[in-house]
Amino acid sequence: MFASCADPSSLEGLGWLWCYLTSGKHIAFYWSFLTVLVLLAVTAPVALAFGFAGAMAARSPVWPVSLLGRGYMAMVRGVPDIVFFLFFVIALDQGIEWMFHQIRCPDWTEPVRQGLEFRVCPAAKVPAGNAAQIWHQIYGFALAVVTFALVFGAFAANVLLGGMQAVPRAQLETAESYGMTQRQVFRRVLVPQMWIYALPGLSNLWLILIKATPLLFLLGVRDIVYWARELGGAKTSAYAYPHPDWRLYYFLGLLVFYLCMTRVSEILLGRLTRNLSHGQATAAGEAQRKAAGGAA
Repeated sequence: MFASCADPSSLEGLGWLWCYLTSGKHIAFYWSFLTVLVLLAVTAPVALAFGFAGAMAARSPVWPVSLLGRGYMAMVRGVPDIVFFLFFVIALDQGIEWMFHQIRCPDWTEPVRQGLEFRVCPAAKVPAGNAAQIWHQIYGFALAVVTFALVFGAFAANVLLGGMQAVPRAQLETAESYGMTQRQVFRRVLVPQMWIYALPGLSNLWLILIKATPLLFLLGVRDIVYWARELGGAKTSAYAYPHPDWRLYYFLGLLVFYLCMTRVSEILLGRLTRNLSHGQATAAGEAQRKAAGGAA
C-alpha cells in the first residue's frame, strides 16, 4: 500500500509489521468487519418484517393463510440453519436465472438441466458474466440478506406470535367495548403492548444473529472469519509476507470483537426493555412503579 512496502524482503521489525498490517489483504480484512455490521443492520429489520408478516398470517382467521404462516415457521425452524443456507441460496440463485432464461431466451432449445449441471443462456446470467466484480459481491450480499432474513424471520414470527397471545384478552375486549374496530384494536392496543412480551425473545434472536454471521462464508461472502483463517495461516515463500501460524491471535481478536458486540447489544437492549416497561402490567413495570413510590 505504501512505497516503502514495495519490497517486503527488505523489511524488518516494526517496519515489516506495519507493511504487513496495511497490505491489500488486510485492508480487505478490515472492510469485512463493515460487511458484518451492514449485514446485521440490514438483516435485522428485514427479518423482523418477515416475522411480523408470519405472525399475522399465523393468527389469521382465514385457514389457508393461517396454515401458510404456521407452515413457514415450522418448516424453517425445523431445518438446521446450515442446511437451509446451502439449499436456499442455490435454489434462489437458479430460480432467478431460470426466470430470466424464460424471458430473455425463449428460443433456447437446449435443456437447462444437463446431468448435474445447470446451464442457462448467457443473457440470463445474474449478474452478467462481464459485470464488474462489485456487482457480483452486491448480488452475493443480497442473497445472504434474504437467506438470513427468512431463517431468523421464522423464529421472530414465533416470538411475535407469543407476544401477541400474551397481551391480556380483557384489554382487547375493553377496547372493543369502547367501539374500536378490530383493526383499531390491533393497531392501538395489541401491537404497542406485545413488544414488551416479545422483546426478551427478540433480544436472544439478535444475539444469535450476531453469532451466525460467520455463516456468510457459506453464501460466498468473504467475512471476517474467512480472512482471519487465510491471513493467520502459516505462509510459504509464495507469499509476500511469510510468517508462522498466527491463527490463534486472529481468532482471539475476533473473540474480543464478538464479545464487545454482545456486550453493547445487552446494554442497549436493557435500556430499551426499561423504556418499554413503563406503565406496563409486567414484573418489570411493577418494579419500576415500586421504585418510583419508594423514592417519593
